Amino acid sequence: MRRRITWLRPLYYTNLLLLLGLILYQGYLHLTDPDQESVHATQVQEIRQRLERRSDFRFAVVGNINNSIRLFGEEIVPRLNIADYDFVVSAGNAVSGGQEESYRTIHRLLSGLEMPYLLTFGDNEESDFGSFRFYERFGPHFFSFVVDNAHFLFLDGTGKSSFSWQLDWLERELAASTTAHRIVFIGLPLHRELEETPVFESDHYLDEPAFRQGLITLFEQHGVDVVFSANLTLFSRIKTHGVEYVTTGGAGGLIFDTESSFHHYVDVDVSPQGIAIEPVRLDVNVPAWQRTVDSIWNSVYSFFYVSYLRFLLIVSGLILLTIHLHRLVVEERDYYPDFDVDPTPFQGRPLRIGMYSNNYFPFVSGVTISVERLRRGLQALGDRVLLFAPRYREPADVNGDIERAPTLLAFGEKGEFRLSNLFCWHLRRRLRDFKPDIIHVHHPFWLGSLGLFMGRRLKVPVVYTYHTRLEHYAHFVPLPGLLFRNLISHYLIRRFSNKCQGVVVPTDSAEEYLRVIGVTTNTLVQPTGIDVEHFSEVNELHLKELREIHGIADDEVVLISVSRISREKNIEFMLEALAGLHGQGESRFRLLLVGDGPARSHVQSRVEALGLGKQVVLVGAVPPDEMPLYYHLGDIFVFASKSETQGMVILEAMAAGLPVVTVRSSGIDDVVIEGENGFKTPENREVWAERLQSLMADPALRSRLGKQARIFAGTHDVSTFARRVHDFYAFLLAQYHSGRPWRR
Repeated sequence: MRRRITWLRPLYYTNLLLLLGLILYQGYLHLTDPDQESVHATQVQEIRQRLERRSDFRFAVVGNINNSIRLFGEEIVPRLNIADYDFVVSAGNAVSGGQEESYRTIHRLLSGLEMPYLLTFGDNEESDFGSFRFYERFGPHFFSFVVDNAHFLFLDGTGKSSFSWQLDWLERELAASTTAHRIVFIGLPLHRELEETPVFESDHYLDEPAFRQGLITLFEQHGVDVVFSANLTLFSRIKTHGVEYVTTGGAGGLIFDTESSFHHYVDVDVSPQGIAIEPVRLDVNVPAWQRTVDSIWNSVYSFFYVSYLRFLLIVSGLILLTIHLHRLVVEERDYYPDFDVDPTPFQGRPLRIGMYSNNYFPFVSGVTISVERLRRGLQALGDRVLLFAPRYREPADVNGDIERAPTLLAFGEKGEFRLSNLFCWHLRRRLRDFKPDIIHVHHPFWLGSLGLFMGRRLKVPVVYTYHTRLEHYAHFVPLPGLLFRNLISHYLIRRFSNKCQGVVVPTDSAEEYLRVIGVTTNTLVQPTGIDVEHFSEVNELHLKELREIHGIADDEVVLISVSRISREKNIEFMLEALAGLHGQGESRFRLLLVGDGPARSHVQSRVEALGLGKQVVLVGAVPPDEMPLYYHLGDIFVFASKSETQGMVILEAMAAGLPVVTVRSSGIDDVVIEGENGFKTPENREVWAERLQSLMADPALRSRLGKQARIFAGTHDVSTFARRVHDFYAFLLAQYHSGRPWRR
């Protein structure tokens, strides 16, 4: 057992709730629409109105805002408003990343400007799937507009837009331009000869040689005045073949406080005489060390302000990881069971057991029969059992130890599956009045969940019996089959089992499955018992009458199969294998399919289609008291289901002295001993039919395997089953009341 450090538990769950809340908030950001759409369209219109019939104007260029609240929002925006610029242009990296919160933050920041603004599509705008947000909120990644004597062109240097298409578009735009000035914005610098480039920014240039050279050629051919870009933490200004290239990256985030790296924005004055460009330094009189500290603080502040939820998400995840590692490394572990538990005080006295099942009689199924046998077996030992089960159309039980839950919803061909009303107060009051010592649930959901809840409320241990391989019932669930089979079903069983104090499994293979998926609860491997005496002998006169009813000839080999007629029972496999035998001339056999279910009409149509109308009879549902007659009517028991957790009907058939032919699967593998009480084959029709034919052709082999099957079934009597479960209850009660943890 592990020694737990108790204070870690509330810390763990607090962080788990925080993590969930942050994830939900992130989902909210992505699902809600911001009040922001095609901003550039309205901004360009306002710029045109401001500059109408004006040949001179001023605008500011900012680069690498990076969502800076401290620097851009509190320092630069007020200066721009006081300086009375006509408009502002971001040369790139206005956001710190393409996340939803970054775009919403930059919109709030830019709303503080008292003039229009435009954004260049840069590396940060494109990151984290931000390209569609930019397009949706601001507009196209590359565009142009003309005001009086100036032509403004915005390009996409990230590669999100086709380079060849941009070159073709740019050539047409410049060739048709008649303005005096041509000003270009592209988020990534074109030239690599900047010696002051920081080492870690050496790849922050436009890295597409053909596109870069094509742009430079067009700029020079068509007389572009200036090209603005960002993406570097510096200010640079070079002029090549008449074209001026300005790189600006000081409007927010980190700078290095060097001659070229400083906080700034760029003042641009356009007049008929030309274009005047000057960087406007910020806080030039502050000492160098303070400017460096302030730069770092700006970056940290921006990160926390814009991405603090993301930061908390990371921190919370790291705390959860730390706690998990602490539990793995620091906490003392002992993987052996705790042998210092004395169950004798609970073994020697009758127990009060509250039991919950999602189905019960009159609905007949393997689970129903298992529940009933356990209930009667425990009562025979002197225990008191109060069973909570769904209410069906038939009148309620007169038995006061069975409490029927009202039905909310019934589904299935005959309404056999019932969703009970879990909120019925009477159910809870009845259990409280019963004062159970322990609660036993038979399903990991619905009434089973109510039983688990009541166990916690009443502070008594809860036991769960793993009856059903849920992954084989995906076709009943309104979810994608693969999702349910591969994820939800296994998660549901693991989570529910680990909340219980004990789990009863019918076979070793079922226990192995639970361990593989991560179940750590105490387990008892115990097959559901059968009433061996009930199935071993029948009235010969009644048997003869049944044989006459079904018209079975003396020389026919009778095959019996008992199961719910449903897809997961793999009945078509048996029919196709028998059709193969029939096609080979083997016709002196009769298969009696005992049971009912939603696939009955489909199975009947397959019987006819395969030409087995005379060989296969769908008997339908048979009362449990009459089942021994059908087993004794048969010569061989056949089965092909792969969804079983135990072979209860196989044990019943063995108790009647029938050898068995089955398909290998969990549950089946534990009760069929190859060559001793039957045969188990791979899911191969030819091999299965070959084994069946060998038994059909050899009465002596059938007799020998049938006798051995009867002996094997005798070890699974219901009295042994109930006694072992009672002793398991006693162990769990002793462990529970000792305060020791119940997980391995």
